[in-house]
Amino acid sequence: MISVSALSMQSALPDIAMRPSAGVPQASQAQSASGADFASVLKSFTVDAADTLRQGEAAAIAGVQGQLPLQTVVEQVMAAERTLQSSLAVRDKLVTAYLEISRMQI
Repeated sequence: MISVSALSMQSALPDIAMRPSAGVPQASQAQSASGADFASVLKSFTVDAADTLRQGEAAAIAGVQGQLPLQTVVEQVMAAERTLQSSLAVRDKLVTAYLEISRMQI
């Protein structure tokens, strides 16, 4: 059995939080939105997601035209794919929550 100390986990967590991920809001953005309501957070998420998808599409087109290196195109397209998957997961959770609420007896 492998034992992981709490100290090593704590030292690894700041490194994870510092890494940028395209299409995924960082903790600082989430903390700044803590005073905001759910609708504004959701709007911010969708705007960021749409921007990431547009950047991925533009990178793919530029890559086909030979204006961008292949690595950059792949990174942008993968970021767009992660963003799309995240958006679909959020949508599925929202639909599931709505269906559960609609089944409740008032």
